[in-house]
Amino acid sequence: MWKGILLVLTGAISFGILSTIVKLGYHEGFTLGELCSIQAGFGMLALWGIHLLSGRTTYGLKNKDVRTSFILGSSTGLVSITYYQSVQYIPASIAIILLMQFTWMSMLAEWLIYKKRPSAIQWVAVVFILAGTLLAGGLFNSRGLNLDWRGIGFGMLAAIFYTTFIVVSGRVGQTLTPVLKSAWIVTGAFLLITLIFPPTYLWNGRLTTPPLWLWGLPLATFGTVLPPFLFSKGMPQTGVALGAILSAAELPVATIAATIVLHEQVTPLQIAGVLIILSAIVAANLKKPKAALAKSEVLNP
Repeated sequence: MWKGILLVLTGAISFGILSTIVKLGYHEGFTLGELCSIQAGFGMLALWGIHLLSGRTTYGLKNKDVRTSFILGSSTGLVSITYYQSVQYIPASIAIILLMQFTWMSMLAEWLIYKKRPSAIQWVAVVFILAGTLLAGGLFNSRGLNLDWRGIGFGMLAAIFYTTFIVVSGRVGQTLTPVLKSAWIVTGAFLLITLIFPPTYLWNGRLTTPPLWLWGLPLATFGTVLPPFLFSKGMPQTGVALGAILSAAELPVATIAATIVLHEQVTPLQIAGVLIILSAIVAANLKKPKAALAKSEVLNP
């Protein structure tokens, strides 16, 4: 269990760094399509390279688990597109709040689809995470917000697509190695992004001037290579509801990264929000009471 918790947390931390990298990329003049495409493209090449070097068996699209993983990749591609688009229309602090709605969306989806009722402590943790999200996102520090409805719409779509990935990822591709599964997921994401944003940077010179490839390396590492692999390994061990709660760690990471790299001001309210989120994550992972633990051992010797 704790190994799975660590894996999911690390994946969330990786995902939390992305908003800062993307903002820096926008400042350099790169477009949404370029950043999404280079992220998925480099990630796909890296994962396939790792898999081929491992010498493990490669399964094609005739394999059912490969097909489902490939299709699942569309959700990760859509998360990148919609979330990065949302940041263009509304403040990043509001966009991350909208994305964080996946915490309750994923629990509700698992309850409705898989009949897995969340525990009381998970419900309480989600309430505190949402409250902390509002504080850490700086919502109460803003004055006279005039939010673009397009940014709100893209932010909510990002949360829905992220929920889809979290709910489904732990239940598909279980016969595949984590690296092969991630490679097919990212391949599906790259294909979708390519259909929406043709990779014109491959022939118009922008891959090297300005050096778009320099942005592809960190984007692929923290946004495409590590999260799918870590979630694929960790989610089956934690369960979807707990995994969704742990994934909320991306918010404090995003706040810290923006403070250090972008020199954004962090207020006491935002710090309080981060502490509330971290406290909720810890509370959700407290050890089971002895009675419950004994029952678990009987059911799962």
